[in-house]
Amino acid sequence: MDAERVDCVGALVYDEQRRLLVVRRANEPGRGLWSIPGGRVEPGEDDPAAVAREVAEETGLTVQVGAMVGEVERDGPRGRLYVIRDYAATAVGGTLTPGDDATDAKFVTRTEFLALPTTTLLVSTLEQWNALPG
Repeated sequence: MDAERVDCVGALVYDEQRRLLVVRRANEPGRGLWSIPGGRVEPGEDDPAAVAREVAEETGLTVQVGAMVGEVERDGPRGRLYVIRDYAATAVGGTLTPGDDATDAKFVTRTEFLALPTTTLLVSTLEQWNALPG
């Protein structure tokens, strides 16, 4: 039986110093770990709309969504397969404040990012895509 595929998106948002926007997850999977903002694509949404909504919900920032950076697949609970498409995005407004599924949100340098407890394979994936901060 094929796994149920769940479409998800993530946002790679950098500031002027090329620090990366990260959130501490409030819920499973990865509760308490740091990741990039993102989540499921809701019915009727396209990827850019989902990216913009998730970033706004989790960080309070308004973003302009750019090109897709890469795609990964992660096994989820109950036989689901999360298909996660990560997009470049630029903050154009809003105030950085954690909300919804995030207990904290901040921009980090490469050194800070590598010292954080991050979700599975996030660091190696961003390395492969040349998408690490700094």
